[in-house]
Amino acid sequence: MKNLVHTDLQVTGMHCASCSARLEKVLNQLPDVAASVSIATEKAHIAYNPDQITIAELIKVIQGTGFNAHALRDFAAEKQARAAALQSQQRQFSIAAVLTAPLAVEMLLMFAGVHFMLPTWLQFLLATPVQFWIGARFYVGALSSLRGGGANMDVLVALGTTAAYLLSCAVWLLNLDQPVYFEASATLITLVLLGKLLEARAKSKTSSALEALINLQPKIAHVERDGVMQELAVEQMRVEDVFLVRPGESMPVDGIVMTGNSSADESMLTGESLPKSKQPDDKVYAATLNGQGLLKCRARAVGSHTQLAAIIRLVEQAQGSKAAIQKLADRISAVFVPLVVGIALLTFSVWWMMGSGFSTALINAVAVLVISCPCALGLATPTALVVATGRAAQAGILVKDAAALERAHKLTVLLVDKTGTLTEGRPVVTDVLAGAGIADTELLQIAASLAQGSTHPLSRALTDHAKMQQVELTQIVNLSELPGLGLRAEIAGQQYLLGSPSFAGQQGAALDEQRIIQLQQQGKTVLVIARETTLLGYIAVADQLRASSRDAVAKLTEMGILVVMISGDNQATAQAIAQQAGIAEFRAEVRPEDKASLVESFKGEGQLVGMAGDGINDAPALAAADVSFAMKSGSDIAIEAADITLMQSDLMSVVDAISLSRATLAKIRQNLFFAFGYNVLGIPLAALGMLNPVIAGAAMAMSSVSVVGNALLLKRWKRQIDLPQP
Repeated sequence: MKNLVHTDLQVTGMHCASCSARLEKVLNQLPDVAASVSIATEKAHIAYNPDQITIAELIKVIQGTGFNAHALRDFAAEKQARAAALQSQQRQFSIAAVLTAPLAVEMLLMFAGVHFMLPTWLQFLLATPVQFWIGARFYVGALSSLRGGGANMDVLVALGTTAAYLLSCAVWLLNLDQPVYFEASATLITLVLLGKLLEARAKSKTSSALEALINLQPKIAHVERDGVMQELAVEQMRVEDVFLVRPGESMPVDGIVMTGNSSADESMLTGESLPKSKQPDDKVYAATLNGQGLLKCRARAVGSHTQLAAIIRLVEQAQGSKAAIQKLADRISAVFVPLVVGIALLTFSVWWMMGSGFSTALINAVAVLVISCPCALGLATPTALVVATGRAAQAGILVKDAAALERAHKLTVLLVDKTGTLTEGRPVVTDVLAGAGIADTELLQIAASLAQGSTHPLSRALTDHAKMQQVELTQIVNLSELPGLGLRAEIAGQQYLLGSPSFAGQQGAALDEQRIIQLQQQGKTVLVIARETTLLGYIAVADQLRASSRDAVAKLTEMGILVVMISGDNQATAQAIAQQAGIAEFRAEVRPEDKASLVESFKGEGQLVGMAGDGINDAPALAAADVSFAMKSGSDIAIEAADITLMQSDLMSVVDAISLSRATLAKIRQNLFFAFGYNVLGIPLAALGMLNPVIAGAAMAMSSVSVVGNALLLKRWKRQIDLPQP
């Protein structure tokens, strides 16, 4: 399929996993359409070819399937619509409860051994509006489902309650010597409504993390235009606007500090509890909290282009995606309802042929229909994923795809890029070792002058050190850079080189190999400076290991994951860094283009491979890995290629992501066990006549609530380091 565009539609009217599975099947049968429908978020994520079909036509197809759909509204409007729908559900349940109460009291007294019966005509009057007015939603849903070629929960409820109601009408009108079951049909509908009401309330809490992110951004900003300070709605701000942020206020948009000194609480973006100092030329981000100082900033990103908006989009995307285990549950749900109808018919036939009477056979069949509703099965996986991705975002872990979160718990190998992942990513000069006849300052001047024309991190370390030492740079000409080797340029008519020992050796410079090895064994990268073939000296540069890297490696090892460091450095330097980090296995002198091949080699051994990196040269390896982690401090290309973005550039965040993945999969397994176990136990009991339809209805209603409630427990998951809980 070519030229596909993506859209999200809000879908209403879905009641169970069979609904979402049926709608997904119908949409995917359309030409050049790929759709994923989530029952938890009630959204359809659709990729389509606008030359083949329009959004209006997609909505029409959804309506033809028995549901309704509309383009996504802003979060506040959607929340208001959900609140109105919930209020309508509460009103319907209240009416049903009032009408059903006398029937339920009669039934409870009967269970207690007190034989009290309302007049049959009164039972009929109480049960009829519950059956056909309050219960109309089940008939509409059932007819739409059957018309679409499927069968959902509504079919089971409509079949079961209608059978009990019509049997009762026949007994009453024909004056048959049989009990009536008006109380069973009315109570079943009321209990199902109660379960749906409780489920809707619980589901609304699953997106609380996303709602909290959206509510963080202030509504008003103090903007300076034409020399006048004014209050503007954040939506009206433009790039390059100058704005003020007072102490205790939140940043309205992303920007750059112009004047002022303060600190900002960025925990909602990074999960890091410590405030970040802010001074001129530092970046600030929308919704982060300003500390004690007044900041004057210039807007760099507004509206949908802010960091906060990108996080919200990623969370919504992840919550709408499906893990493989959820797709399995959807396939089971699709065949589950027809299978249950068959079991109910078999139950009816066997009981009737055994001479137990029509009414007994029918009531046992009704119990089978009611106990079998697959609501809990459909909610087991998506609710856990919605809660988990929201909680991950609060901890600074942005999951692009739910499938990645599912796979992360099975990782056996994690390849870790050294620079910027294990280390700070900011090399600094540690040693300036001038040779005979040249001063340290002159050696630094030559090296930094050569480096000024390069963007390599090591070159920046040299120029920064020269600036700090107040060393003035000299003019160079005819600069040439050999990637991975070094630089050559002319200063005052003479040829100079700056580069790796191997590069300098190839150019004929006489090197002190012992001295170079000693520096490399300390984890330092050695740069050689030479004039023509005359050695001038060495400068050593080191990239400091992150404070948490060693602990993170230890925790990953405890999890049973083999950590392998990848570095472009020489063997001695790479070995020194690996030893500092507690890593037993590493690969040195790995060229950028070989990183992806290394990932493939581990995958070829049957390992499930993760990759953590931050640079442009890590992107191919990140794309090749089974699960990839990109540091937010890294390049946009690396972040785009990764499955999971870590807002806090720290290997401990990888530990957190894997920990959350394991907690999520544990919840999903628990939910599926409860859902399957409930049906596996309930259906035989109902078929054997050991389960009253009303009790079956209550159990069915509470099963969905228990699954959602269990998923909500994921909110208690905590990071490996102490952070303030939202």
